[in-house]
Amino acid sequence: MGGAEQSHVNLANPSEIFYEYLRRIGHVVDLAAAPGAPVSALHLGAGALTLARYIQATRPGSRQHAVELERELLDFVLHQLPMPEGTRLTTHIADARAALAELPAELRFDVVILDIFSGPDAPAHIACTGFYEEAAQRLNPHGVLIVNVGDEPALTLVRSQVKAMREAMADVAAFAETGMFEGRYPGNIILVGTQTRWSPDWTSELLARGPHPATVLTGVDLDKISG
Repeated sequence: MGGAEQSHVNLANPSEIFYEYLRRIGHVVDLAAAPGAPVSALHLGAGALTLARYIQATRPGSRQHAVELERELLDFVLHQLPMPEGTRLTTHIADARAALAELPAELRFDVVILDIFSGPDAPAHIACTGFYEEAAQRLNPHGVLIVNVGDEPALTLVRSQVKAMREAMADVAAFAETGMFEGRYPGNIILVGTQTRWSPDWTSELLARGPHPATVLTGVDLDKISG
């Protein structure tokens, strides 16, 4: 789109994720429930449905919803890159925040993934505490909110989103390539909001899984970049 690559999928092996930041999100999803157990997932920003394919491959029987603003993109993806047989996926053409309000009231998710921030300029109605509070209301008691934040070296957007998420979630962690936290270059930082205190075991697991070099920041360590 606009001359830039947007997504990568391997139809023969949907559990393979090419982009580093998406692999990190996949690793968080791996920890959200017992290995192989189905989950309920909401994808805000569908792309090529890379993560929806990953969840279906690693957690067969999962119930998933995907929200995408661009109808032509979603139609193209579903036609050219059909989903694996047996996938339980409901798609919605809508704004991410509007979709939260429009989904059936009883729907709750183990994982909510937001992947629409592509730079320091983010939609104000989404990059705010109110949005994260509404997303949190859609989570099951032990559900997690995963947000991909693409940002410049100054990490202005990351700082604001950590602050906003902390007001909506019990705890927040940041997971990325180590150099991202040193302000070396633009890239992606994964923010994970939990409804209980962040588990040190999750830090150990994510660091072990990589991609390497990896860093997970929580608590006072996250304060150092978020202010």
